[in-house]
Amino acid sequence: MKFNAIGKAVALTGAVAMLASVAACSSSNSSNSSANGTTEILVWAWDSTLPRTVKDFEKANPNIKVKVTNAGTNKTEYTALNNAISAGKGAPDLAQIEYYALPEYQIREEVEDLSQFGADKFSDFYTPGTWSSVNLNNGVYALPMDSGPMAWFYNKDVFDKAGVDPTQVRTWDQFYDAAKKIRATGSYITSDSGDAGFFDSMTWLAGATPFSTGSDGQSVTIKLSSDSKVKTFVDFWQKMINEDLIDTKTVGWSDDWNKGLNDGSIASLLTGAWMPYNLLSGAPDGEGKWRITQMPTANGSETNAENGGSSLAVVKTKDKAKAEAAYKFAEYACHNSKGIKTRVDGGAFPADNDTLKSDDFLNMTTLTDSDGKAHEYFGGQKFNEELAKAAANVSTGYKFLPFEVYARGVFGDEVGAAYTGKSITLAKGIQAWEKNLKDYSSQQGYTVK
Repeated sequence: MKFNAIGKAVALTGAVAMLASVAACSSSNSSNSSANGTTEILVWAWDSTLPRTVKDFEKANPNIKVKVTNAGTNKTEYTALNNAISAGKGAPDLAQIEYYALPEYQIREEVEDLSQFGADKFSDFYTPGTWSSVNLNNGVYALPMDSGPMAWFYNKDVFDKAGVDPTQVRTWDQFYDAAKKIRATGSYITSDSGDAGFFDSMTWLAGATPFSTGSDGQSVTIKLSSDSKVKTFVDFWQKMINEDLIDTKTVGWSDDWNKGLNDGSIASLLTGAWMPYNLLSGAPDGEGKWRITQMPTANGSETNAENGGSSLAVVKTKDKAKAEAAYKFAEYACHNSKGIKTRVDGGAFPADNDTLKSDDFLNMTTLTDSDGKAHEYFGGQKFNEELAKAAANVSTGYKFLPFEVYARGVFGDEVGAAYTGKSITLAKGIQAWEKNLKDYSSQQGYTVK
């Protein structure tokens, strides 16, 4: 079993305080599970739609009580989760874990194989991309909670002004030509100040497979510099940076970034299908102006990648009643049609094929805000039709490192300067990142290939 890679990577002083507070809400997940015949489970999740499923679940399962706690953002939750697991107390029974982070917990044998509960029969229920993300080393270690197939979100007003129709832009060369026309209007076609998740998604989109882990969990392969498809994206993006065709100064999810989306100075995004409600709240003046189409690809082929998305994993425990109860709730939230609908109605993007094919979902033209008001943010477009198509096109060959949280955490340290265009190139930055990852792999006891 490997060392706690994430715990070593992220040293946050606040994590101890947060762990103490969340641990106070829960005893060890291996403690006595029942009180008066009722099993109580603790769920850690930052997703805002999951708590909406508790009431109906408890009504159907009166012998199970569910407490959903927001243990922080994804990164801080992982730190608290690692600390709790290492300490042997305070861990939740069920945890929201992003697809890219799940392999770490599986390799360290810290999450249950849900095949014991019948989850291995669900392969046809979920989209290929999400199912492959939880189906690891011949086991099913979580249930897909949502998904993030990539799509191209664009401000039609800005693109019309530039004379560009994104639905006809299918290759990266065409995207480059479109970027020059958008830049001539005073806007940028998109932004990227050095996002590791975006880098992974775009190399995935290009067909790259830079990472793999041996089936025994003892060896890792890291070939960022030698993978030709990684080079395809790096060369393309370097050209965009060199010619000032993307905004590399505005940090994603900052107030300035939302302002850029709102006023059109950032004219489009290459991002996950979970973006619609974020646009509605972050760029309200864009209502009616934005549209969605498929991702342009290196050669124009109809393929896609994931950008984000989470699963629900049962934390390893000796208390079988707790594990069974935790699985039942996960199955309700992620596999039961009513549970899924509750979450999708709240803004989650589905991971299951049934919802993605349903008329109600495909025919949506409005987004409902927190006050219950409907908005035709995408100008009456049946936006979920595009997003469902994006989900169906996700390829399944991409693999994450067994310490992906660490890898993404140090991406900016090694590659960030490349986005300023002043000191190093992307290629040099990626080489430095690769060396860092290989050194870290060896330190953690892996055989590096």
